[in-house]
Amino acid sequence: MKSSKNKNSYYLPTPTYWPIIGSIALFFIFIGVANWLHKNTIGIYLFFAGFLILLLMIYGWFSTIIRENRAGLLNNPQVDRSFRLGMLWFIFTEVIFFGVFFAALFYARFYAVPVLGGALTGASTHQFLWPNFHASWPLLKTPDPIQFSGPQSVMEVWGIPAINTLILLSSGVTITIAHWGILKKNRAQMIFFQAMTIILGVIFISMQAHEYWTAYAIKSLRLDSGIYGATFFMLTGFHALHVTIGIIALTVILWRLAKNDFNSSHYFGFEAVSWYWHFVDAIWLGLFIIVYWL
Repeated sequence: MKSSKNKNSYYLPTPTYWPIIGSIALFFIFIGVANWLHKNTIGIYLFFAGFLILLLMIYGWFSTIIRENRAGLLNNPQVDRSFRLGMLWFIFTEVIFFGVFFAALFYARFYAVPVLGGALTGASTHQFLWPNFHASWPLLKTPDPIQFSGPQSVMEVWGIPAINTLILLSSGVTITIAHWGILKKNRAQMIFFQAMTIILGVIFISMQAHEYWTAYAIKSLRLDSGIYGATFFMLTGFHALHVTIGIIALTVILWRLAKNDFNSSHYFGFEAVSWYWHFVDAIWLGLFIIVYWL
């Protein structure tokens, strides 16, 4: 629309190449990970090349949206509804994404492993393939220990995972207080507690990295340590990726708060990131209960 001041107009963004660049970045990342897991030297270079391209895409796309917002192009009710619906659908797809991984864990834990152990009447898998295998969870001894050696021990629930749970739940509180600061027009409150949320997120990732080092170096828990190791790193690893994305988004919002880009009437950028962060909190709570505790 020609006039950015007409609140009844709907702003239609100009065509952009950032989604294409993001797709290229994801292509390099996933090809790199696949080669990295198969110990191909090129894998690590492809992964980091894709990661750098992804950072470029995030910076460029965020910059475009911020410029549009500062120009007043996004401040009308219809655009606001579109953004809210878009964010809700995005979070819904993320719920399905993690739901599939949880389903894979449940399938392995409550069906596949027991069947391999001979639990299902009439199944010959246990009898002919691995007659000495005894099903248990967490799976420390795999059906074929020569090919897939199991971990030495399981991950403790009341160590780093419990601390990380408190950290993430606390970050949910701090971002809510920052939200209240925007509504009350309290600049110091919103900036301080937004920064606290970022710090708590960084601490969480640091603790997670230390836990991964413990898993690999001390417990011999790896991606190839049977289904227990595969599901553990699949679920916690993708969650850590989402936390990292959340930290980047929170940092951008902190910068925008410092630049006075939001007010008590227009602050959906902050609200969208806070929704995402609460989603990350909820997923971790499920991980803590299902992966670590039960």
